[in-house]
Amino acid sequence: MNDLIFFFNQAVIGGVVLGSIYALGAVGVTLIFGILRFAHFAHGDMMTMGAFIAFVLAGVLAAMGIVTPIPTGVLVVPLAMVLAAGLALGIDKGFYAPLRARGAKPVTLLIASIGVTMMIQGLIRLFFGVETRSFFDTEPKQIFRLELPFEGVTRPITFTEPQVWLVASTAVAVIALHYFLTRSRLGKGMRAMADNPDLAKVSGINTKLVVRVTWVIAGALACLAGTMLALDVTLKPDLAFNIVLPIFAAAILGGLGHAYGAIAGGFVLGFAETLAVFNWSVLLRPFRDVLWFDIPSSLTLVQSEYKLTVAFVILVVVLLVRPTGIFKGAST
Repeated sequence: MNDLIFFFNQAVIGGVVLGSIYALGAVGVTLIFGILRFAHFAHGDMMTMGAFIAFVLAGVLAAMGIVTPIPTGVLVVPLAMVLAAGLALGIDKGFYAPLRARGAKPVTLLIASIGVTMMIQGLIRLFFGVETRSFFDTEPKQIFRLELPFEGVTRPITFTEPQVWLVASTAVAVIALHYFLTRSRLGKGMRAMADNPDLAKVSGINTKLVVRVTWVIAGALACLAGTMLALDVTLKPDLAFNIVLPIFAAAILGGLGHAYGAIAGGFVLGFAETLAVFNWSVLLRPFRDVLWFDIPSSLTLVQSEYKLTVAFVILVVVLLVRPTGIFKGAST
């Protein structure tokens, strides 16, 4: 039973946490691709930028002596999301909109997004340096341990307060996005433009407003994902740079341009990574007496330092077998 609890702590809780991060990031990527038809490689750094905005706001509250029962980093997330959405609009107006006005091709916008990535990284390092920071320097990070009332069970189910907030905020964001896309006129317009931009224009849909709202949603969700990731681990200038590939893999797996597919792809990829690096010998040890082979001390599919290869493999397989993804989004 203790081995099953260890599996639950490592694989199940880890998969939900990682999947939530990937899902929030992939939604922004897939919305931008669905509306603007280009891969926004600066999305990971927008997540990092949002996390640093939240860190500054949390520092301001701490300097003012404001103490709350919830982590300060969580408290400032709504305001940070608003500021990040404004910066996302500014990035589009300053870099991408002029290129679109000149009829730039998607590959040109993709290259421009790489330049935006370097610019954001440079500005973060310029103003904040390269050291690692934590939202919990001035307040404790609460760890929950749930003891199970079973005989012989000594290992508790363990998770942290930031992980609870991460899963809860992801659920709220997904439900809010669902209602926005299915119930509001603007959300229906976004879906129509993602399906057929030309038909959406002749149907009287305000495409410029749709583009602005797309950047607002993408920027806000990027800030939410980056801040929650920084609360769970630590804050550094390359916080989300290394998860850009998994985020794109999740978006492609679910179907580019399909928001629900991005959410599903994020959780599939999150669980795939955690299961790939889990030591399966832990679950085999109770059966050592009936197995015909010796159980190795480590039985992982991929070493933890190479877990990004899981995203590579899934990405290649999806592109070869089903380029439109699970929910048949835009072909890659």
